[in-house]
Amino acid sequence: MSRTELPHAVSPTSPLLPPGHEAEHADDLYGKLCAVANNLWWSWHPECDQLFRDIDPIRWRQLDHNPVALLREMSPERLADRASELVLHSRINYAYRRLQEYLANTHTWAATNADVLGAKPVAYFSAEFGIHESVPIYSGGLGVLAGDHIKSASGLGVPLVGVGLYYSHGYFRQYLDDDGYQGEDYLETTIENLPMRPALDPNGNPITISIETRNGLLLAKVWLMHVGRVRLYLLDCNVDGNKPEDRELTSRLYGGDQRTRIRQELVLGVGGVKALAALGIDPGVYHLNEGHSAFGALQVVWQFMDTDGMTFKDACRQATRMTCFTTHTPVPAGHDRFPPELVEEHLGPLRDALGISADELLALGRVDPNNSNETFCMTVIGFKMSRFANAVSNLHGVVSRRMWAHMWPGRPEDDIPIGHITNGVHVLTWLAGQMSLLYDKHFAADWKRRLQEPDAWQGIHGVDPGELWETHNALKNNLLSFVRRRISRQCRRRGENDNVVESARRILDPRVLTIGFGRRFATYKRANLLFSDLDRVSKLLNDPQRPVQLIYAGKAHPKDEPGKRFIQEIANLRHDPRFAGRVAFIEDYDINVCRHLIQGVDVWLNNPRRPLEASGTSGQKVVLNGGLNCSILDGWWAEAYNGVNGFAIGRGYSHSKDEITDQRDALALYDTLENQVIPCYYDRDADGLPNAWIKHMMHSISTLAWRFSSHRMVADYSSQAYLWAAGGVTCDMRNR
Repeated sequence: MSRTELPHAVSPTSPLLPPGHEAEHADDLYGKLCAVANNLWWSWHPECDQLFRDIDPIRWRQLDHNPVALLREMSPERLADRASELVLHSRINYAYRRLQEYLANTHTWAATNADVLGAKPVAYFSAEFGIHESVPIYSGGLGVLAGDHIKSASGLGVPLVGVGLYYSHGYFRQYLDDDGYQGEDYLETTIENLPMRPALDPNGNPITISIETRNGLLLAKVWLMHVGRVRLYLLDCNVDGNKPEDRELTSRLYGGDQRTRIRQELVLGVGGVKALAALGIDPGVYHLNEGHSAFGALQVVWQFMDTDGMTFKDACRQATRMTCFTTHTPVPAGHDRFPPELVEEHLGPLRDALGISADELLALGRVDPNNSNETFCMTVIGFKMSRFANAVSNLHGVVSRRMWAHMWPGRPEDDIPIGHITNGVHVLTWLAGQMSLLYDKHFAADWKRRLQEPDAWQGIHGVDPGELWETHNALKNNLLSFVRRRISRQCRRRGENDNVVESARRILDPRVLTIGFGRRFATYKRANLLFSDLDRVSKLLNDPQRPVQLIYAGKAHPKDEPGKRFIQEIANLRHDPRFAGRVAFIEDYDINVCRHLIQGVDVWLNNPRRPLEASGTSGQKVVLNGGLNCSILDGWWAEAYNGVNGFAIGRGYSHSKDEITDQRDALALYDTLENQVIPCYYDRDADGLPNAWIKHMMHSISTLAWRFSSHRMVADYSSQAYLWAAGGVTCDMRNR
């Protein structure tokens, strides 16, 4: 058996073996652990994570928590020896058995509430999927949202397949130089170290699809990855037959110029639909997660024309009925636009097959179909080729209807057919093990099967405040230990002296109010807003009675110079005596860094320039672990904040001039911290408990955890979008 191969069947074997059966037992044990490692189901089950960690803690950390890579370094015999040393046999058998039971279970939410999808599965397209740090095919929020979406589809039993791209170099690894300026490294991922294998057609043959362009064929191999019950298919252009530049096409996420981008999106959309056909998968619903995959709708149209003899118009109508489109950003730069010549170069052969003119094709991507000066916009074609369109929060829905109103001239803004389904997060991925044990103790026994139900979370009010606070502080200590390790490692990499490295091992104090900030360093997110007045923030951080400490993390896009300057500004505060030891910047923000931050901070800071935060999900992850949000009333927080479940910055208004908005929001931020957050945190009773703070924690968990879970989100998509699309019923209803 290959060490990277998912065993098709493994029979249980007792660890008490007669002589001569040791080798058979070793292979059996190894096979079971390979089965667990090759399904990313393990990544949201802490007992599996701990099992792999215990096998070799040092290598586990060095390998970015990658169980496939870990097992490839071990022989079955070595694993069996290690299992005997640590008495792991029962834990390995338990993990394997739980996975098999999970995969076999048919009594799911979807079996009752969305059974029609069993015959008409959902095809979910996304340019990135953030499932776990060991699978680096994501950059940030969009990918993590997609990863959480398919995990919840698996948990709810929604018949869904994912379609994306395999990036051999992933997104970049971030490092800061001696001047605090961001640098980027791209590392080659070893396919053998990933839990995927070639996708096979119904005859058992590996699949390679081809896409015709005006300048030749573009080929892509299809890989299969298992995420619980969901199959995720990834297209890879590094195949024989492609030109050298095309073999690199899918190597980097969000890299290259416009021509690279349109070719990637051609592979994702058109290639993804072709891959599903080659796999023998006939979706009833196509869900386009952002405009990157919108070309796929045209391939669906062609398939109806080819197989059913439909006219272009009728095929468009049928494809549109089956398509859902989610837009994720109100920022203009976030919507891909391509000049006509690039569109014709790459879509020309498909346009010929569709029997439409160049102008007719371009009209599908133009707000004004008759404006020949308008570029082709992927968001526009996404709207035009979908029957259900949604934004990702209530406020984002309002902004999107205003932003795209000119696509429906003469129609009142409130009637623009763009609704909203607010984003959520996968609870079991982001919930700390210690908090999970606390909930197991005090919640109903079946709470993990009812994550999207309010009643499942009300047991938090019965938890002893001291027990909740003790659990939170344990997580906070874990976070600070992690930060110290990472900061000292950063200092060593830069060649700083031993005194600096040693100081880094002692920064931050578990008794001090700890505020976290972690996200993409786009300028509208205003990572440096808190530092608008350095003297004022210095007094705030260094108050002898009520000090504050800050932990920052995040990447700027390699071409985003202003974002890089924001990082440099914050990272270099370590050289200022006023902030040394009080402000830490962690390099290379990823799922692992995010997990530590959101599980351990006291407060999660979010201060985007309203209304440019479409939703945001990092603060939702903090809720699960007892942290409190302090945020501008934008995105999800605008519909979440109720006065007792966190803190609001400002009153939800913006000035027409950004500089005035920024000034107002900075003052509001200082006021909120100085007069609400800090006093509440340091107001303690005789036992040292911040009772008012703990009540905020409980209100946050009980009112927000269920509502902003991805189980609720996927249930909403199923009932409001997928079922309509799969049923083919004409309906202009939009959730608003």
